[in-house]
Amino acid sequence: MSSKVVVLDYGSGNLRSAQRAVERVGAEVTVTADAAEAFEADGLVVPGVGAYQACMAGLRDIDGEQIIAKRLAAGRPVLGVCVGMQIMFSRGVEFGVETDGCGQWPGAVTRLDAPVIPHMGWNVVDAPKDSTLFRGLDADTRFYFVHSYAAQTWQGDPDALLTWATHEVPFLAAVENGPLSATQFHPEKSGDAGATLLRNWVESLG
Repeated sequence: MSSKVVVLDYGSGNLRSAQRAVERVGAEVTVTADAAEAFEADGLVVPGVGAYQACMAGLRDIDGEQIIAKRLAAGRPVLGVCVGMQIMFSRGVEFGVETDGCGQWPGAVTRLDAPVIPHMGWNVVDAPKDSTLFRGLDADTRFYFVHSYAAQTWQGDPDALLTWATHEVPFLAAVENGPLSATQFHPEKSGDAGATLLRNWVESLG
């Protein structure tokens, strides 16, 4: 029986491309803001595109913080993508404005200190050997990024699996921390590599 996955619809992110990408690797996918459905699903994908502040406003409109927190407290898997990763941290700082995030991880998301912003295009990542998300992928595998902000330090669980990338400065490209995983890049835009990562996540749902 295929895993049931909900893509959380809070007005942000390429919902249909996320839906298609997860369906392609064998999951049954629903796009919804319904809290009960989001809780009951085997996996929850939290997409996100654009400004941190706007994403958090949209999330709060559907009580998304509570949906995410309730799932994680019950040990139910969540995957954040792009700004959907960033909002898992305590706060985001954009244009001098500080916005509270979901607070699942301590620390701030800040602007990359690089001459060319946004960081856009394909980049390699440095994944830990025991990663579930990157299982079966070579070290020279590239993923598609488009962002100007990122988490650049880790103050959370020392046992979390951290994947780093570099755009002038190092930043977190992915985190695997118990039921909560997230990627700064877009797996749904990363071709076969992204499909492998999503398949690894879906298969981990049980």
